[in-house]
Amino acid sequence: MSRVQLFLTDGRILDLDHTGGSVSVDRAQAIRRTCSVTVTDPALIPRTATDKLATYGSLLRISRGVEYGDGTQELAPLGMFRLDSVDGDIADGPVTLQGKAIECFIADDKFFETYTATGTVVGAITALITRTLPGADVISYITDTPIGSRAFDIEADPWAGAQEIAAAAGAEVYTNADGVFVISQLPDLLTATPVWAVEATEGGVYVSGNRAMASDNVYNGVLARGENTADDAPPVSALIVDNDPGSPTRWGGAFGRRTKFISSSTLTTVNACSQAAALELVKAKAPNASGDFSSLPNPALEPGDVIRVLHPDGVRELHQVASFSVPLDTGGDFPITTISAKEDA
Repeated sequence: MSRVQLFLTDGRILDLDHTGGSVSVDRAQAIRRTCSVTVTDPALIPRTATDKLATYGSLLRISRGVEYGDGTQELAPLGMFRLDSVDGDIADGPVTLQGKAIECFIADDKFFETYTATGTVVGAITALITRTLPGADVISYITDTPIGSRAFDIEADPWAGAQEIAAAAGAEVYTNADGVFVISQLPDLLTATPVWAVEATEGGVYVSGNRAMASDNVYNGVLARGENTADDAPPVSALIVDNDPGSPTRWGGAFGRRTKFISSSTLTTVNACSQAAALELVKAKAPNASGDFSSLPNPALEPGDVIRVLHPDGVRELHQVASFSVPLDTGGDFPITTISAKEDA
């Protein structure tokens, strides 16, 4: 079953009867979660700004799960979304609701005066978020580090700024399925514990799969640079390379030398550059392997999760989730796209 709740600006919370839709999640997008919900009643199409589904600040909370034989329910959250559009046949319906995760509030609140981010990674990101949403919950799973000042011009995107500051620490910032802002690093495929098994066995959830691999966008060295004239800090840089003798991407080996460059005014010391480059190298040297799988839906999945895949030929692999789309009807398909993979013993 799935549940769609409408949070009105007057404080009321309504359950919406719906016939379908989906929630799409993609870590490659600045705003990871988007939703589409189909309802049948054309009377829900707003005529005025005060109507029930008016797209001026209303929110949608979406969940999916199971209802057991005794009537109890177990639901997993899929996201908190700002309702952005309502469209449908005014006479017969259906009506389609579209929404984006609440990062969009930060992105839309462009700077109307110059702004300078200072302090630490977590502090600067939190300040950018609470500038727009004072009551927002922000959770950090990284080691906080000082940054150099970063000045933003009028009309700049605060959400892009938050992502830039996070990237300087080898991290990413996003909202999770509960609508909480999270600052974290992408789990390491080699050490992370798989959270789910997609198996082509009796009782398994595997439907179909496709596997690909390429060397594009794989790097064995990262050069991090920083220059901050506002703080009167001299230019600094650090090159971190894959020097593992047994690595297929060893610097100067058969893979050659392929360097990724990152730069930010928040990096003001060689040590900060080294740390940022080392964290980025973990992602940069990961195999550019991808998979496109279809399985039974798992609404509790998150981008970055590591899953174990057992193919019909018996080959076992570990994959890291990049994107997926959760259907809101019972018969919908559940496509998963993954990044980075390795054989699982």
